[in-house]
Amino acid sequence: MPQHVFFQPPHAWVGDIIPFVANDEFQLFYLHEERSSPKPGTPWHLVTTSNLVDFEDQGLAFEHGSPTAADFNVYTGSIVDDGAGTHHLFYTGQNPTILGQDGLPLQLVMHATSTDGLASWQRFPEHTFGASAGYETGDWRDPFVFRDDEAGLWRMLIAARHTDGPQRRRGTIAQCVSTDLVHWEPAEPFWDPRRYVAHECPDVFRWGDWWYLVYSEFSENFTTRYRMARSLAGPWLVPEHDSIDGRAFYAAKTAELHGRRFFFGWIASREGDRDDGAWQWAGTMSVLEATQNDDGTLAFAFAPETLASFTDDVPLGFTDTANADAALRLDAPDGYSVRLSDTETPRRFRLSVTLDIAAGTTECGVLLRASDDGDSAYILRLEPKRGRMVFDRWPRRRTGDGQWEISGDSPYVIELERPCDLSPGEHTLEVIVDGDLCVANLDGRTTLSTRIYDRPVGRVGVFVGEGSLVVGDLRLSTVGTTTETTQTLPDRQHALT
Repeated sequence: MPQHVFFQPPHAWVGDIIPFVANDEFQLFYLHEERSSPKPGTPWHLVTTSNLVDFEDQGLAFEHGSPTAADFNVYTGSIVDDGAGTHHLFYTGQNPTILGQDGLPLQLVMHATSTDGLASWQRFPEHTFGASAGYETGDWRDPFVFRDDEAGLWRMLIAARHTDGPQRRRGTIAQCVSTDLVHWEPAEPFWDPRRYVAHECPDVFRWGDWWYLVYSEFSENFTTRYRMARSLAGPWLVPEHDSIDGRAFYAAKTAELHGRRFFFGWIASREGDRDDGAWQWAGTMSVLEATQNDDGTLAFAFAPETLASFTDDVPLGFTDTANADAALRLDAPDGYSVRLSDTETPRRFRLSVTLDIAAGTTECGVLLRASDDGDSAYILRLEPKRGRMVFDRWPRRRTGDGQWEISGDSPYVIELERPCDLSPGEHTLEVIVDGDLCVANLDGRTTLSTRIYDRPVGRVGVFVGEGSLVVGDLRLSTVGTTTETTQTLPDRQHALT
């Protein structure tokens, strides 16, 4: 049975995703993480989808090496078609028992090819190469290869670190070039801001008149970001809102189909399956669609196919409303007002709501899995005066019984904050909840993903604090047992009709 919207293999987790398009279908290779002890080698597995709704698990796609091999762990890379019938797979080989000059496990770029349409792969260990001079041998990973037609060569971008400079600011995107996909020569760094620990999973694509560089910031933030430029030579500009999502959505890489660009990443799990658990490496596959604004900046949202797959309306009913057809208005000029559904929500649902926010409003939003009085809940809060959307919960972490021991000094769940435009007027909030996964999108532009473990059930609600709010087009829906989805992905114009 295919999985719906999100994908996670049985008894395992999705690590970095290597997306590739073949025959109008997304071939989503990923690092298969078992979290078992002793730790096994890491292979690539494969999941496929033609509609971004149904995800088919294809199992093992590229095996890791033996316990003594340099590629005991097969880490992130990329796949390209050379145009002559051969696919080339470049990947990071690592073995924790093989150390480099810096005393860390050696990371190497390795090569394999397929001549049968990605079904099988032949390794070429003689093509292996490590860090160029001036780079740390333990950070030489995530090779991303693409064709530069203007220069007439192939470029390989590599997440690397200089051997000199402050420890936290040595990260760079190194570069090698080739004319035959076999012999690679070092070149000047592709991007060298001297700002981060590392820039993981680099990805480059062209869209119209703009080039885009995507990377995952390996630092104190752990966020996937993008830059934009008019040419591959730069300069790379920082858009006002440069992140794809928040802390939980990481290592996103992209693929294009029918003129549409998609970002495939994973939503991190938390240790112990609890809200206060530490973020873990790997999680559940999630996809966002990018759209291009007039100024070249990008917006991120659910694909229309994802939203349309929730077909069955779920009656909500709201207390204290005399007319179910009338717009719900909440007024609390110097206080707080909330309305709750009459029933609890299902385990998996889509919530869609329009919020008309009055000028001067301090906060508003929706409650998820709320208690009967709305005091305990997960909270998606819009804060117009701060220009941000945050994820919160109550009660927060407790270390004792005193009021000062309930994390009351935390304004929201740290790392789950997204800047956004909250000008007075209508705003649309789309939320998909699936078990312990929660992904929210505001106005088709700003996305925030997270995990919700501790409260498995509850009601949905809308609220306002110190202001006024008119709630319209409130709809809760779930996936029907006979839901029909398109078998192929149309262009975006047809997807919206």
